[in-house]
Amino acid sequence: MSDSDELNLTSNGITILGSNQNFIWSTPSLKSSVYALQLKENGNLVLLDKLNVSLWESFDYATDTVVVGQKLKLGDGLISSKSDKDLSSGDYKFYVAKDDGYLQWNGLNYWKLTMYSAGFKDKNAPVSYMVLNSTGLYLMNDGLVVVIRVPLPSKSDVRIVKLESNGRFMVSSYSDTTKEWNRERIGPENDCQIPNFCGRMGVCVGSTSSACACPSNFHTDPNSKGCEPVGSNSLLPSACNSTTTTTNGAQINLSEMKYAKLSPRLDYYVNQFLSPDKFGVELSVCEDLCSKNCSCLGFFFANTSGTCYLIRNQLGSMLSIDEPNDKLGYIKMIVEKRNGDGNGDGYDDGGRHISIAPIVLLPSTAVLLVFLFLVAVILYRRRRRKKRLSVIKSIKLGRFDSSALMEFDFSSIPGLPVRYDYSELEAATEKFSTQIGAGGFGTVYKGTLPDKTLVAVKKIINLGVQGRKEFYTEIAIIGKVHHVNLVKLRGFCAEGQQKLLVYEFMNRSSLDRTLFGAGPVLEWQERFDIALGTARGLAYLHSGCEHKIIHCDIKPENILLHDNFQVKISDFGLSKLLSPELSSHFTTMRGTRGYLAPEWLTSSAISDKTDVYSYGMVLLEIVSGRKNCSMRSRSHSTEDGNSDGGHSGSGGNLYFPLFALEMHEEKRYTEIADPKLEGRVSSEEVEKLVKVALCCVHEEPALRPTMMNVVGMLEGGTPVGEPRPGSLNFLRFYGRRFTESSVLAGSNNVFTIYEQVNTASPSTATNSSYLSSQQISGPR
Repeated sequence: MSDSDELNLTSNGITILGSNQNFIWSTPSLKSSVYALQLKENGNLVLLDKLNVSLWESFDYATDTVVVGQKLKLGDGLISSKSDKDLSSGDYKFYVAKDDGYLQWNGLNYWKLTMYSAGFKDKNAPVSYMVLNSTGLYLMNDGLVVVIRVPLPSKSDVRIVKLESNGRFMVSSYSDTTKEWNRERIGPENDCQIPNFCGRMGVCVGSTSSACACPSNFHTDPNSKGCEPVGSNSLLPSACNSTTTTTNGAQINLSEMKYAKLSPRLDYYVNQFLSPDKFGVELSVCEDLCSKNCSCLGFFFANTSGTCYLIRNQLGSMLSIDEPNDKLGYIKMIVEKRNGDGNGDGYDDGGRHISIAPIVLLPSTAVLLVFLFLVAVILYRRRRRKKRLSVIKSIKLGRFDSSALMEFDFSSIPGLPVRYDYSELEAATEKFSTQIGAGGFGTVYKGTLPDKTLVAVKKIINLGVQGRKEFYTEIAIIGKVHHVNLVKLRGFCAEGQQKLLVYEFMNRSSLDRTLFGAGPVLEWQERFDIALGTARGLAYLHSGCEHKIIHCDIKPENILLHDNFQVKISDFGLSKLLSPELSSHFTTMRGTRGYLAPEWLTSSAISDKTDVYSYGMVLLEIVSGRKNCSMRSRSHSTEDGNSDGGHSGSGGNLYFPLFALEMHEEKRYTEIADPKLEGRVSSEEVEKLVKVALCCVHEEPALRPTMMNVVGMLEGGTPVGEPRPGSLNFLRFYGRRFTESSVLAGSNNVFTIYEQVNTASPSTATNSSYLSSQQISGPR
């Protein structure tokens, strides 16, 4: 449309005419005459009849955008524009299905809403529509039941969802504070999941900062951003035509073809969404099936199962993967056989055209090749040592250098974050002058990259004696983990014995400094948001990322805060980097006894439920604003900023989880809340958090909820569980031993629990597993 076009409203509806009175668009036929046109506050344009009944609504005809309050019904979708300037329909589509919301490229799925790191499926129910509101994006059932939810980090009444021309699904929210639009990418979170990100036959490598390359025997296509076969006699097919024409006008016979075999570390985006075309067949059958189908551009074949997947109509980008793929890819190649006229160098007796060029060129070429081979051998030996040294220098700050990575055998480990030189990080941290944290894994320093980006650089200590490739593999796994509640790994350094990790910088420090420090008190809503964000991050580590990760060290020191109290978990995935000797003792080494589950020193297996226990202990500290043990009086004290509340007795030491259990049994939940809040709490939410925390610290791991269930309970989509007193009796044992001065020894708030000999009566005797567990899970 242009400024000179006309919009006409008649009793038949809306009609748009061009400047030459040519027809452009109109509303469909309506069941009755139009009486009025109404533009609602939410942006919905409505045609009404005389009874104010809606005849037509713009919200029913979405283009590439959905606004707050607009419903995208089952089967409806968004269609991207071709570009920001060309608003005609593009190749990408989002549509609502019964089980999810899907993104498509040329009719094939490549992403779904539940793949988003912050998205959760609440119910197994059919989806009826999608709606956007001030808190998030929701797929709903007809009964107003949330099936899938995508909570957004901040509330906004002015918000839109848009399918952009590049295939990304984006949310934009308007901030009344900054008067600016804030964009948040919903999906795909990794550019390599976009089907055409690297063009036709391009290979997308990496996760944090995706890069494009070409497969073996392919090179960059000068006419597009994709790749084409090496050599002038091979082409990629593009249409169901028997012949095609080259740039010089020669006709190519498409009946002759071959297949280029891809690396086993390459995959295609559609393979995870499509069912195989054939089961239990041989490779030759799959190849023959593709060869006879002009719309088939290649295929993937799984040797172990004999399954065959055809690539039809459009060929997008390939995806570099970590592990070798059982499904091997084969791309159809057309061998040129030109039918142009020849003016001939000579003919054989049958009149067929022959060329004398090979007779002259072959002997000369052979001599030249032998000479070049000898020269290459000499140069290779001279440069071999120099190359090893030059490789390290070739990896510049923030740049992905493929030749350098191959020298270090990185080619088989895609997904690595940016690699930095030690000297670069030494300069960024001003020779590691500003320490901002320390822990069992190492010391953390503040740094500034050349582009002025603030980072946190962790010097890893106690690193296990692992192979170079094993270390890089673990770093690649950590680097590919992306979630709004997890600290992002920006890069790493590995030079000799120096191993460093580069993280995004969190400017509000850790939760322990904010919660237990002398600064401004954390308000209740901020505490609740921190508890929920931490739960979401853990849930993603346990069940959302490609490789399940057990954190093993959840504590306030590893929960970091950013602006607006955005919460992120740090140090996930690092336990695998410890040496075996230190790994067996890392609980003591890191000084986190008070958060570790009883199974650490029993024969029970360590699982994700171990993190759940630690989270429960942290949750109690968030509610109370105090550490779980105290040497102070049991009476409440607001003057010193500590919530040392007690239930029985007037003084002594207090093990707070036991106090919380006693208050729960008496339904006195508000007495558990931090007294520094002076009553500014929601009693219902305090009760909810305390119950969730006690469920998390059940002694038996099987009775603890999953972190996904914890998220559901905090968000309100899952009923809050009731703590089981029988599985919490061990807290009474811990509490009694902590308050008995005869079994306590320590100073400076560091305690060690000693076994008491011949003092326990038969009624209070406990087996050795309780005591050994208490030494590590009890008060710090």
